[in-house]
Amino acid sequence: MTRFLVLSDGSIFEGRALGASGSTAGEVVFNTGMTGYQEILTDPSYAGQMVILTYPLIGNYGINDDDLESDRLQPTGLIVKEAESAPSNWRSNRSLDQFLKERNAVAIQGIDTRALTKQIRTAGVTTGAIADTLEAAQEALRQSSRYDDLDFVPVVSTPSPYRWGRSGKVSIDETEESDRVRLAVLDCGLKFNILRRFYREGCAPVVFPHSTSAEEILSWNPDGILLSPGPGDPQRLEPVIETVRELLGKKPMFGICLGNQLLCHAVGGRTYKLKFGHRGSNHPVKDLRSGRVTITSQNHGYAVDPQSLHGTVANVSQINLNDETVEGIEIPDANARSIQYHPEAAPGPWDSRPYFREFVETMRLVRA
Repeated sequence: MTRFLVLSDGSIFEGRALGASGSTAGEVVFNTGMTGYQEILTDPSYAGQMVILTYPLIGNYGINDDDLESDRLQPTGLIVKEAESAPSNWRSNRSLDQFLKERNAVAIQGIDTRALTKQIRTAGVTTGAIADTLEAAQEALRQSSRYDDLDFVPVVSTPSPYRWGRSGKVSIDETEESDRVRLAVLDCGLKFNILRRFYREGCAPVVFPHSTSAEEILSWNPDGILLSPGPGDPQRLEPVIETVRELLGKKPMFGICLGNQLLCHAVGGRTYKLKFGHRGSNHPVKDLRSGRVTITSQNHGYAVDPQSLHGTVANVSQINLNDETVEGIEIPDANARSIQYHPEAAPGPWDSRPYFREFVETMRLVRA
């Protein structure tokens, strides 16, 4: 069945149906990773966006029940060149098309994703809509809101606190494993693999809604605080920024992606929107102190303005070697640091995994 993608600049792409019927709209972005479509589809940082996957064949290893990064599909739409209908992998239990239909997600295939990506690289991210008819797609586009005008964190954050244990999510009331360090996680759009990595390093993570006060988090007496990734413009999160400001210096703090931007704003810095963002699994990042270069997994549309940190308590600690954007900041006096990329990967390289162990060791030292 024919399906249409329409962009706000008037561009029209005709393709074939994938996933559920209906219409959808969102900010159109691209991810250059060759694998990880299941993790991308369940990554809360993609809320409100339609994701182009530039690799031409998507779905060849199917869908499994183990690689979900949240409880639901997060992007508003998916755009691929070709979706494999007969996947082959020992863990697979359904195809990408079946998975999208189960979750009532609208997608499109048969699009020249390379040409579409080049268009976005030239003009920047744009709003788009997908529907079964051209008229329906144009109407969905007309009714859509600008991505920058919406708040997505309240939608993707957990509605209530929970613990993360050996088997995953457990009740906040479940007995804590006493030999583990206590990690408080401020959830602005958390990926499960972050919790998996911290648990494997000896943490007992407790996840709090984004609206939780600093007083409530500190009353739990954590050994450290994690600022999670998440979607949208960080400047719209002033209540969360104020919470981070109140927590700064009270406990060791580590921020990931949106957490890096929240930490920047908490000390008086600014962020800005990138032309087409960083979304992929091969971004080189240099640590300015050690000189070490790591290949990182990234998913963000905003970046820290380095000039805005002059005169604050924060220092730029890492940069992107492709475009020299800020990839990390640190506040030594407050025992706080953050990175703009995803050390948990899922998908992506494992170069940055040592950050989990380093932060856990920091928490142990402070507690001791």
